[in-house]
Amino acid sequence: MELQWPLIIFTTLLAWSCGVFASQGVLALKGEGKQIQLPALIVSVVLLAVSGVAVFFHLQHWERIFNGFGHITSGITQELIAIVVFVVVAVVYFAMLRKSEDGGTVPQWLAVVAIVISVVLAVVSAHSYMMAARPAWDTVVWPLAMLLGGGAAGALTVMAMLAAKGGSSKLGGLLSTALAACSAVATVALVAVWQASAGSFADVGYHFDPTTPTSPLLDVAAETNVLSGELAPLVWLGVIVVGALAPLACAVFAS
Repeated sequence: MELQWPLIIFTTLLAWSCGVFASQGVLALKGEGKQIQLPALIVSVVLLAVSGVAVFFHLQHWERIFNGFGHITSGITQELIAIVVFVVVAVVYFAMLRKSEDGGTVPQWLAVVAIVISVVLAVVSAHSYMMAARPAWDTVVWPLAMLLGGGAAGALTVMAMLAAKGGSSKLGGLLSTALAACSAVATVALVAVWQASAGSFADVGYHFDPTTPTSPLLDVAAETNVLSGELAPLVWLGVIVVGALAPLACAVFAS
């Protein structure tokens, strides 16, 4: 299986961006973390912008991207709509921060909107990958894992920024720890789903691609075994250790 790194970077950074925006929204609801509200917003927008640049490298003909926005039920169309709304909310958030006397306060309704659009964008983005043709992706565990993973990354980022400014937040500490713990559980569950999905190909046997006649035959069942196949190092080190255990350890240590 060929790894599509531009798409991986896009998905990771988008979820991270949502996590940062939602986390600062939670702090704003309690009137905390005023000194990092603007820097956190900038970080969130930059992450989203870089993710947008990355996705263009995934497209062979990027100039045709708008051809995919022809139907409202299309995953890419829903993603675009959610991103546009996210950007609009971020702009309003920025305006409110600039308008506030202390430079770090926004109306509570706007903080709630920031949290909601962040959750919606993360879920919509993950949902666009769910398709029957890809059994390993076609599971509700995937949007849950992406939402919680992005939330944990965002909360830890916001708390690190707050600590760098000499501030603290008990709510933020609890949030980052809870999200990191839930993300670890969801990540392990997702890996389990990936492993179980290998059984969907057990009866296929060897696969021959007529478009590449000189390529060797592939053992599809072995290729889809994420715990012992060619993707095993990425799953064990990247997904489980870096994606689940490391954030949890950081959250517990910081709290």
